[in-house]
Amino acid sequence: MAVYSGARPRSTFLPQRSRVIDTPTLPRRRVRGAVRARRRTNRLPIALGGIVLVFLLAFFSLAQTVRVSATGYDVDRLSRERDALLVRKQELLTDLNRLGQEPAVRKLAIDQGLTQLRAPLVVGAH
Repeated sequence: MAVYSGARPRSTFLPQRSRVIDTPTLPRRRVRGAVRARRRTNRLPIALGGIVLVFLLAFFSLAQTVRVSATGYDVDRLSRERDALLVRKQELLTDLNRLGQEPAVRKLAIDQGLTQLRAPLVVGAH
């Protein structure tokens, strides 16, 4: 513990007394060197740094917005392509079901020049 001249130990049992401090004969004046020399603090670098920071944050926000928009457009385009493929699939299934039935097969055979078979020829045994 450091000991200072004129310092007294505090009493824990007695309440603290208010002490009157002698005021100096001349009031102290604060003299700022920058004001006295007519110099001001240069706040231009702080302002420029703030502008650059705001610009970078705005640019980052814009880049994220563009990325989200582009992703949305891609999702919409892929959804439309999927719907078109599902419609085409349904058309092909309908065509397969229609063409797989007997009348359609007969018509296709006749169109190709094939005719119906004649009555069977029975060959006897000798």
